Amino acid sequence: MKIGIVCYPTFGGSGVVATELGKALAQKGHQIHFITYAQPIRLDFFSENIWYHEVNINSYPLFQYPPYESALAGKMVDVVKYEKLDLLHVHYAIPHATSAFLAKQILQQEGLDIPVITTLHGTDITIVGKDPSLRPVITFSINASDGVTSVSEDLKKETLSAFNIEKEIKVIYNFVDLTRFYKQEKEHFKRFICPNGEKLLVHASNFRKVKRIGDVIRVFAGIREKVPSKLLLIGDGEERPNMEILVRQLGIAEDVRFIGKLEAIEEVLSVADLFIMPSEKESFGLAALEAMACQVPVISSNTGGLGELNINGVTGFLSNIGDIEDMVQKSLFILDDNQLEGFKQRALERAKEFDMNRVVSQYEAYYQEIVDHFTVKS
Repeated sequence: MKIGIVCYPTFGGSGVVATELGKALAQKGHQIHFITYAQPIRLDFFSENIWYHEVNINSYPLFQYPPYESALAGKMVDVVKYEKLDLLHVHYAIPHATSAFLAKQILQQEGLDIPVITTLHGTDITIVGKDPSLRPVITFSINASDGVTSVSEDLKKETLSAFNIEKEIKVIYNFVDLTRFYKQEKEHFKRFICPNGEKLLVHASNFRKVKRIGDVIRVFAGIREKVPSKLLLIGDGEERPNMEILVRQLGIAEDVRFIGKLEAIEEVLSVADLFIMPSEKESFGLAALEAMACQVPVISSNTGGLGELNINGVTGFLSNIGDIEDMVQKSLFILDDNQLEGFKQRALERAKEFDMNRVVSQYEAYYQEIVDHFTVKS
């Protein structure tokens, strides 16, 4: 099958999932055409079944902002026509599903038709979708799609609650590549970071306010009072300067390291003892899943789809948003030497349920279902 994948090419979860999905589909023999404004971060190797089509956005004096949606639609039209695609799979409702609808209308004028699947990832519904000016556009774009998926049951419920959706939404969870994310032998790295046998805590995100990085730091400060430990903060974003100030104010700067964006995150996760994710909103929690695959238990908030991934008392614990003390106490329980190994093993077993091969097969089956239904309807 020839599949066009439209996504954001950044470190965010939607871009990561879209890229990894495309790579996995290519390995199974499908021809994958990525359509976006920059090469996706994780599209870092050559494959005979992968193509990258860059959306060129020209600036014009007339426009205050470059017309990305129109440029994207035009590129979709071009790729569908000349690569003879069977399907467009767009990740994130705004603006990708909207641009796909425009592209589809243009193609129909030329006697071509193509099914479009939209995958909802989270903030396109929970944050962007709350903008009254965008609500009707998002509603229309979802309903105009030929197929719709969401990455968790919670996100599906929230979408149906917030919008007047007529389309059936199929839940296909995010996934992890267990051939990449596994516990590697990196003890030399652990000894460098924790020279005195300290516990190693990790957080990874795009450092937006919704990730509540301040809670990560305060939880760490509470743990550090009871258990010698170090904290690695992976990622970057608008909150980093404030967080650097916070660790100094708390007097813990010598035990906290900001290491920025990191592609080989599995190497750090391989030596971590605990992953902290206190997000205010999290439609699934891909970073937590990658940690669990590396045998790292998770302390997370009980928001969104996190409860569908992190099993309370089994793979880690769930706490109410902002409940620092509860997170500290539950973290200390996990970090107890009599408990830690059990939590690590159970985290891995849970991660195996989201193995990439299993989930990619679900996407393949859904693609075929939509294409077959679309062919009959046409």
